[in-house]
Amino acid sequence: MSDAAHRLRKAAIERAAQGAATTPAPDRRAAFDNRDVPAAAAALIDKVARNAWKVTDEDVAAAKAAGLSEDAIFELAVTAAMGQATRQLDSALAAVDAAFAPAAKESA
Repeated sequence: MSDAAHRLRKAAIERAAQGAATTPAPDRRAAFDNRDVPAAAAALIDKVARNAWKVTDEDVAAAKAAGLSEDAIFELAVTAAMGQATRQLDSALAAVDAAFAPAAKESA
């Protein structure tokens, strides 16, 4: 990944997790990490991180019924999705690096 892409990805993550928002930054960071998420959002955020394609209107309604605003649900869900995407990208890049590391050593 280019340095520019890495910087832009890092800036986007920082803004989502720590920037101005309705939801407190520690809650957004918890959603990003999918750890210690506030109880009202825990089930929804775990589903977003693990099985986003299975999220239903009922999941969102349950989070609203637990006291979350629509803005908070959106912010937490987006941050959780970014966290999962980051974990998957990092794993993929590590696998590529591991696969090509022996070839790079042999050609050196």
